[in-house]
Amino acid sequence: MRVLMVCLGNICRSPLAEGILKAKIKKAGLDWSVDSAGTGGWHVGELPDSRSIAIAKTKGIDLTDQRARQFEAEDLDDFDLIFAMDSSNYTNIMRFAKTETQKQKVQMIMNMVQPGYNQSVPDPYYDNDGFALVYEMLDKACDKIIEEYA
Repeated sequence: MRVLMVCLGNICRSPLAEGILKAKIKKAGLDWSVDSAGTGGWHVGELPDSRSIAIAKTKGIDLTDQRARQFEAEDLDDFDLIFAMDSSNYTNIMRFAKTETQKQKVQMIMNMVQPGYNQSVPDPYYDNDGFALVYEMLDKACDKIIEEYA
């Protein structure tokens, strides 16, 4: 199973989701791979935001091996599941989807917790206090991903 987490810049939400899911995969002994990307290219090559790194570190997760990259059309073929952090990212990903198979791979990550609600994970970039909430939301979603697909 290959899973891709996608947000806007690939420095806040999707690196957290990648790190959380990797930790859960390791604990479950699953042979999955996880990556993350951003629909925008502003931060390509950069480390995750220091606040994402810090909140993950408090949970025993190291994000410092990650570097931001931009989402590419080929990702729709290379990954089995693609999780968007919000509706804007979902729309941007779906613009690349050409086949029904590609479209079926893409979903809003919080629909794992509350199916059909299309709840967005808020972008904490301009809200220092938002990183803890984002972590908790993604932690719950990643639990459901393991439950659903393991």
